[in-house]
Amino acid sequence: METTREQAKQQSHDETVASLQELLEKTYDASAGYKEALKKAENVHLKNYLKERAVLRDRFATELSDALLRLDEKPKEKGSTAGDLHRTWMNIKQAFSTDKDESILEECIRGEKASVEEYEEVLQKKPYRPEITNIITSQKREVEQSLSNIKTLEDLA
Repeated sequence: METTREQAKQQSHDETVASLQELLEKTYDASAGYKEALKKAENVHLKNYLKERAVLRDRFATELSDALLRLDEKPKEKGSTAGDLHRTWMNIKQAFSTDKDESILEECIRGEKASVEEYEEVLQKKPYRPEITNIITSQKREVEQSLSNIKTLEDLA
């Protein structure tokens, strides 16, 4: 029979795993979105930015997967159905857009802002182990920096 302390520990573990899995799934979605946008972008600066973001999100996925493995949990292996649907919508939207690069850039800004909010929500859910908090905080900072870099791209595109 589990004690209250053991139950609380298991609940904390389960909540941590759920938060990491959620971030991992969204990270897969973001990586796939950047790779899809890279195929459609025309501006060389935008292409470089998209490639860098895809690589960054792949690194994030590895970090989150490793954290889950250290918790003796199996990481998710792909993104969400919602992410697939969103990419389909973006393909339709871009097909009718006169300025594909501008449309891609706008979506990058929206996506990075949403990503920062998601990281903030995860950080506010509960106190995590320091190593988990460090991973989440570090990734959030890198997304915020990415958002700053987009502002420079807006001038170039």
